[in-house]
Amino acid sequence: MNRRDFLKVSGVAGMALTGTGARGSEGSSPSLEFYGVLVDTTRCIGCRACEKACATEHGFPVPDTANDAALEKPRKTSETAWTVVNRYDTTRGEVFVKTQCMHCWQPACTAACLTNAMHKTPEGPVIWRSSKCMGCRFCMVSCPFDMPKFEYHEWNPKIQKCNLCFDRLQEGKKPACVGACPTDALMFGMKRDLMEIARVRIYNHPERYTHKIYGEHEVGGTGWLYLSAVPFEELGFRTDLGTTPYPEYTRDFLYGVPLVLFGLPALLYGLNQMSGSDNED
Repeated sequence: MNRRDFLKVSGVAGMALTGTGARGSEGSSPSLEFYGVLVDTTRCIGCRACEKACATEHGFPVPDTANDAALEKPRKTSETAWTVVNRYDTTRGEVFVKTQCMHCWQPACTAACLTNAMHKTPEGPVIWRSSKCMGCRFCMVSCPFDMPKFEYHEWNPKIQKCNLCFDRLQEGKKPACVGACPTDALMFGMKRDLMEIARVRIYNHPERYTHKIYGEHEVGGTGWLYLSAVPFEELGFRTDLGTTPYPEYTRDFLYGVPLVLFGLPALLYGLNQMSGSDNED
């Protein structure tokens, strides 16, 4: 192997191993428009009809909303409750907030999943596929909203989280929680349309809303969007997430890993061959 051939092969191999070609093609295709939900917390009355509808739709225990005193303290979602409503005492009085998986545009959970069990569908929902899961639970560690939950007490455990009623969407139906809301606090549609509706509400009623749409930019944008009368910190929302999608933080590292594992040995082998050829000369 002469120097010219070695450098030519090394250059091509380096581009392939580091994903240079893949980087160049990123963003070249038009972005898809995904489904989402707009939550107007000024309209939520804390009836928890969304919780009951979700439980009924997915076969979970239906909460006794009249007697369980669940609004007495903030709750998190669980393996048997994909969505929960919490009550907050704020500077503008009592506010109720529904929480569930945010269905990020570039989800950290799918990027962390080694087997593509956690999958971002073309329609927008992030779903979990049991046939591909190996139980590593990296999705749980990576989620900035702490949404994937593991069935620790089941003999055949699953990862549980809101899937935006993906089966219903494929049938042309709305998510169960949206259909059950009696006050139109939840609105289902395309993100572009929901963003426009949210902006119009803020513009027409600036005294009613804080001038921010939560989920518009957080971690690169999410499928669930929120309007509020008070700063989102008062409603338990994380406001320290930034606007960069979480997978972007590891992209350069992951591109570099193949180079270290495969490119370096190839480089050393090539140098050894060149050294041997020079000695023969």
